[in-house]
Amino acid sequence: MNTVSAVIMAAGQGTRMKSAIPKVLHPVAGKPMVWYMAALARRVADSAVAIVIGHGAEQVREYLTQEESALSPFSVVEQVQQLGTGHAVQQARSVLVGDTQPVATQCLILNGDTPLLTEETIRALLDAHDSSQATVTILTTSLEHPQGYGRVVRGSESQVLSIVEDRDATELEKSIQEINVGTYVVNTRFLFESLDTLKPQNVQGEYYLTDIVGMAVSQGLRVSAFVTTDTNETIGINNREHLALAEREMRQRVCRVWMQNGVTVVDPSRTSIDADVTVGRDSVLYPDVRLEGRTVIGESCIVRSHTRITNSTVGNGVTIQDCCVINEADIEQDAMIGPFAHLRPKVTIRARAKVGNFVELKQVELGEGSKANHLSYLGNTEVGQSVNIGAGTITCNYDGYKKEKTIIEDEVFIGSDTQLIAPVRVGRGAMIAAGTTVTQDVPPEALGISRPVQLNKEGAAKRKRDSRHLKK
Repeated sequence: MNTVSAVIMAAGQGTRMKSAIPKVLHPVAGKPMVWYMAALARRVADSAVAIVIGHGAEQVREYLTQEESALSPFSVVEQVQQLGTGHAVQQARSVLVGDTQPVATQCLILNGDTPLLTEETIRALLDAHDSSQATVTILTTSLEHPQGYGRVVRGSESQVLSIVEDRDATELEKSIQEINVGTYVVNTRFLFESLDTLKPQNVQGEYYLTDIVGMAVSQGLRVSAFVTTDTNETIGINNREHLALAEREMRQRVCRVWMQNGVTVVDPSRTSIDADVTVGRDSVLYPDVRLEGRTVIGESCIVRSHTRITNSTVGNGVTIQDCCVINEADIEQDAMIGPFAHLRPKVTIRARAKVGNFVELKQVELGEGSKANHLSYLGNTEVGQSVNIGAGTITCNYDGYKKEKTIIEDEVFIGSDTQLIAPVRVGRGAMIAAGTTVTQDVPPEALGISRPVQLNKEGAAKRKRDSRHLKK
């Protein structure tokens, strides 16, 4: 028989979040809370993992289905009526108990709203359970102000006698500072035998999982507790303030990991790195950088302040200057971006290319060594190698009905203030004169020019100024 199965309670409404989003789907460092718990359970359990959903079941189920490849194997069961934590765990019986016996000796019970809980703490809890030969082991911590949390009542020799919910506690019990975190390791057979006899003996009419502690004690079975001193990782997220605290703590952890792996984070308190982001060694992240989604930053990159990069890939040796927004883009090695550049989805910047001040790109491939340095918009455009895009250049890709493509071949020079009306192709080595509107293909090595001939009227400016002085 396997040693440990797991159940994650993720059915609660989370009314204090005041949100249409199920509580366990609220993100922390870019990942929903339930993802952290499912990933943790999958790492420590060697048997079945059951996730109990309820409020917002379809939304939670849809998300878990999307993440199935990363978190599997796991099973989803639904608590149609939210009748308490004991009732929630009962819903996992079909997954955790086979026809004749449990699928694992012990069952780890986790809450879906404690994303800061670490694998180190859970393994210590499991070790404490084994070493004490307990039937039930609970994870606890101490709080100076424990209001709202279940209190751990101990007897002689510090033996755990019961857990009393805050709303059911006496004044004496409310003075206890040791609280139940809501994480347990329980002998699986005892767990479900106890849940079968559980009764709602509280003012809410709910089936409390915590009642199994008293049931074990009454049967002379051992109940132990593992006390963690890190209160941050144990506290459940019940409102937006808790969510903000968890976000800050998780991002500090993520920054710490990357600094330990050779990344310079100039000010971790002002740097935001999502949980799925990867950063190469010797890269430098300046204050107020945000790296989101599945972004990958290569080695020896520089990302300067007030830049946000989402779901993008950045090659080695890339410099991204201040105040850039980059979303779903691929940037190859030694390229330079910014400042104040906007790279929208389906943009590829080839090696050693440059995108400069106030340049916006969408669905563009900018070829190796090419430059778009100033005040330009390129959309639905393919740019070859060693091309210079002059300041103020626009590819006009949308006529109000459909989008067309502009192709600029290798070694082209585009003069400033040029408009290219798609669909159009500029051949290899061609030049486009400044101020030109390109409405038809330009052959290779040709000069494209469409501006009117300049006319100078001698003395006209002086005559105009003189006439104004006379009027005064």
